[in-house]
Amino acid sequence: MASSPGSFEIEKVDHTGITVTSLHDALEFWVNVLGFKHLYTRRFPNDPFIENVVGVPGAALTLAMVEAAGQSIELLEYHAPDNRTVMRPRSCDCGSVHVGLCVDDLDALLERIAESGWHPIGFPQTVEEGERAGLRLAYVRGPDGVTLEFLQDGERTR
Repeated sequence: MASSPGSFEIEKVDHTGITVTSLHDALEFWVNVLGFKHLYTRRFPNDPFIENVVGVPGAALTLAMVEAAGQSIELLEYHAPDNRTVMRPRSCDCGSVHVGLCVDDLDALLERIAESGWHPIGFPQTVEEGERAGLRLAYVRGPDGVTLEFLQDGERTR
């Protein structure tokens, strides 16, 4: 296919960013509960660079990058500005986002994360038909309102 002016191609997904109220608590969950590897933590004081990247005057933050199974998650704790809010959108609310992660034992995962303040939004479900028949899945929500979807391959449920 010929390239046209302004054309581009997405090469890969680099990471998914999630803003949290406590980087300490988020790392506890992602590393010690889910088993992600903590790659690094970096602090960004307020300056024009960070303000222009995130589009927030006065922004200052600390971020930590974690990784598992080829998926990188960037956890961000903003220290400024002071007028930050915590959003807890429902799955149907525009702007709501979730990250889907495949697991080998959905029931064991749900038991483990419950101890960390993360709970299913509804009940685990099994896809009945189509190309994903047999797949078990559940949406869970954490204390910051972040939603994750955990999926268990249908072959492991039989």
